[in-house]
Amino acid sequence: MTNGPVAARKVGLIGTGLVGSSFAYGLMIRGTATELVLVDINNDKAVGEMMDFNHGLSFVRPMKIAAGGYEDLAGSHVVIIAAGASQKPGESRLDLLARNAGIFCEIVPEVVRHNPDGVILIATNPVDILTYISLRESGLPAGKVIGSGTILDTSRFRFLLGQYYGVDARSVHAYIIGEHGDSEIPLWSLASIGGVRLQEFAPLSNKSYNQVDMHKLFLEVRDAAYEIIKRKGATYYAIGLGLLSIVESIIGDHRSVMSVSTLMTGQYGVRDICLSLPCVVGASGVEEVLTLNLSPEEETGFRGSAEKLLATLGSLPHRPCAQE
Repeated sequence: MTNGPVAARKVGLIGTGLVGSSFAYGLMIRGTATELVLVDINNDKAVGEMMDFNHGLSFVRPMKIAAGGYEDLAGSHVVIIAAGASQKPGESRLDLLARNAGIFCEIVPEVVRHNPDGVILIATNPVDILTYISLRESGLPAGKVIGSGTILDTSRFRFLLGQYYGVDARSVHAYIIGEHGDSEIPLWSLASIGGVRLQEFAPLSNKSYNQVDMHKLFLEVRDAAYEIIKRKGATYYAIGLGLLSIVESIIGDHRSVMSVSTLMTGQYGVRDICLSLPCVVGASGVEEVLTLNLSPEEETGFRGSAEKLLATLGSLPHRPCAQE
């Protein structure tokens, strides 16, 4: 008995810089999509990436990879926006806002015009505010516009905890929530390894649960991007894989729990801004935002993170995408 044809799984990518290309390379190797469309303001760059990817197709599963324009995004399950100005050494993510908000004001309406039914996934920094601007300008339901949020911070957190306690990072269950940036919050109260709280797991690995060491570990998580940028100019491989994991959950309707950025509607007293909390991600985007039993300090930190972003957003025109 032969299998029937595989249903088309189309993905669009806007921005073929280091982050976008790293994501696309992972997508190609993993065989997640049957079709990928590359869009870039520099069409030669998109065409060059397309050629390079296509020359490796004999080594992976069959798929169609093309360079095109916004009109070619029609029918995409998800469109990743990785376009925008990159973060410079010594520059905070929030410093990027004014430059990248203008770029998104041009991109988002075009994406929605040509692909109104797909999910939009934002990767550009400052990701939380750009996710909020994209949601507002798109007119789409809140769950259909997602920011990569703290998915990378959470992965860094799990890796470093796994390294500290001598276990596989995949066995670590811990989250970073709030802003993808300097005000992010580690959820120490809920962190566990194999279902065992850190305080109880530490003796099992001949470690002590030392809050000074844990704080140093968190600072390494929080400041990782600055350290990488200082050494190699940009971060792209890990976030490329993070984006791939989100896209796989959307295309496969996996309903995975991920710390992505989405619209707050009153969680912990926060609303009308996009921040990261663990969310159920499936075929229609963010399908549920989980409210966890946070400690009082963590709740306070989360609200502080929201206040920081709201203040920054308030410094922009009420509608940054409005025509002059």
